[in-house]
Amino acid sequence: MRTPTPSSAVPRSAPDTGEAMPSSHDGSVRKLYEEHHGPLLRYVSSLIRGDRQRAEDFVQETLVRAWLSTANQPPGWSPSRAWLMRVAHNLVIDWSRRERVHTDIQHEHTLDKHLEPVDPMSQAVQRRFMVHALSRLSLAHREVLFYVYVLGCTGTDAADALGIPPGTVKSRTHHAIRELRRRHPEHALAAA
Repeated sequence: MRTPTPSSAVPRSAPDTGEAMPSSHDGSVRKLYEEHHGPLLRYVSSLIRGDRQRAEDFVQETLVRAWLSTANQPPGWSPSRAWLMRVAHNLVIDWSRRERVHTDIQHEHTLDKHLEPVDPMSQAVQRRFMVHALSRLSLAHREVLFYVYVLGCTGTDAADALGIPPGTVKSRTHHAIRELRRRHPEHALAAA
């Protein structure tokens, strides 16, 4: 579902046109920015492969559209992160079509693609947790997860590399993730 462009919703350059501009006196714009800026920037940066300035522009436009949309919504409405990411995704797609840029937009969001600095201590704790969690899986499950999630192989490519049918790759991936979630329910939401 496409969101209206700012020019069709409320003109940004002409606030005195008589149309109601959303009020920001309640701090909702600041809260929206503080809550969603970082995740949106990482998401958009991964879509356009690290052009930070352009990613900032897309995030800013996404947040402006969210702010403009509040005027057309019931009182108390606040855009969800999924809604914001869909708007950002649509902006990137529209831009790539307009500019005729033929980049592969990636939908994989792995930890190693984050452009913002990560706390080394936190990273070490996460690495240790992952090593411990993966060590408790069978070798077959670890291999499949390594090919699919670490190397980024498709199911077919992983199947070829491991010498097993693609259906077995899907099944092992499913069972491995289910087992990780069962053994570590405190991390199940982060992996979803």
